Amino acid sequence: MSSKILEPGEIESAAMTPPFVQLPPPDVFYKRAQRFESLAVDHPMSAYLRLLASICRAQQTVFDAPPKLPELSATNISAAFEHQMPPLAVDSLLHDSGWQTQLDAWLAAFTEQNSDIPDAVRTALQRLHEADATQRQTWATALLGGRFSAVPEALVPFLGAALQLAWRHWLKAIDIDEIREREDQTECPCCGSLPVAGVIHQRRPIDGVRYLMCSLCAAEWHYVRLKCSHCRSTRELDYLHFDNSPHAIKAEACPECHTYLKQIYLELDPNAEALSADLASLDLDLYLAEQNWQRRTPNLLLAPGGDGEQEDGN
Repeated sequence: MSSKILEPGEIESAAMTPPFVQLPPPDVFYKRAQRFESLAVDHPMSAYLRLLASICRAQQTVFDAPPKLPELSATNISAAFEHQMPPLAVDSLLHDSGWQTQLDAWLAAFTEQNSDIPDAVRTALQRLHEADATQRQTWATALLGGRFSAVPEALVPFLGAALQLAWRHWLKAIDIDEIREREDQTECPCCGSLPVAGVIHQRRPIDGVRYLMCSLCAAEWHYVRLKCSHCRSTRELDYLHFDNSPHAIKAEACPECHTYLKQIYLELDPNAEALSADLASLDLDLYLAEQNWQRRTPNLLLAPGGDGEQEDGN
């Protein structure tokens, strides 16, 4: 079974124009947890994937019953829409204390739900719990700015989970119909973050249409296929994958800028979910790194490592 690939220009002339932005479902974290559990079966990184499942379950618990938070400024949101800026821009909301309240709520939920926590995980959680607001702010700013080496590696998935939770919560405060579509939108129109992967849908009215999924708030926005989501080149792209891969994943590799972005094909696996599929296919990232392809998109539940000096963060 295959879906027709829509070329740039074809979508605009289609009988039904796909919506520019799609919000994640209210149970997005629960669905991720389920997917991580499923992917963990017979996986060489099964323990890691099950840890991620427990992280997502705690996210869903807090999302369903959030702590009391101040409302976002309607004036600031309206001004962002007027100037075609992300209404949940990271630079502004990182200074809002709400995400740290969400972090404390997530830490409590995770600890309550998981009695048998490995010592290394418990140490990382304790460090996050005891860090003051300024230190947390420094780490979060570095993480969302792509400076992973400035954040203690063990803290990344837990800090990233809290930040995802906060921005998903804040998504409820905006009207996505107010977001104006812009051609070649390579960053999330809701919060300005980079995508974690592309998703090729397989159900009408968006059958065969590509959306990019935000690494932070999980919103999806429409981006035409056959075009690099980094440099916007339409030069012939390569689609790299393992022939025996059980995942519906291919890496869209651009020969112009030599970067790649993973694509999730729902026609091959209707239950696939972008963030979990990305983390379950790290072997593909390792292979592409050996071939000198560069990954530019973050996954906030993973510290990428690298050759740069690891800073203590204190």
